[in-house]
Amino acid sequence: MPKYIFAYHGGGMPESEEEQAQHMAAWGEWMGSLGASMVDQGAPTSIAKTVTQGGVADGGGANPVSGYGLVEAANIDAAAEMAKGCPIVTLSGGSVEVAETFEIPMG
Repeated sequence: MPKYIFAYHGGGMPESEEEQAQHMAAWGEWMGSLGASMVDQGAPTSIAKTVTQGGVADGGGANPVSGYGLVEAANIDAAAEMAKGCPIVTLSGGSVEVAETFEIPMG
């Protein structure tokens, strides 16, 4: 089955311990609802550098990645449907970029 990366953009850190607990519970529920489709729950990201042919710059560009995950789905539309319930969208005002991955034969 094809794999899709969820690149999380934006969102913010909860301000209170109560809000943090609410967000963590929402992430746990959402990931749990995906079951075996969630191949790699990923992780949030912190500081970034952007590497180009011209050099290395601080930051992640215009829309930096704030985390990632990896799911299996029948097609990109099914993966996008899964992403709709992501707490970065429903609670934090961020977005999820969904892209199909593919293997490159090496050797």
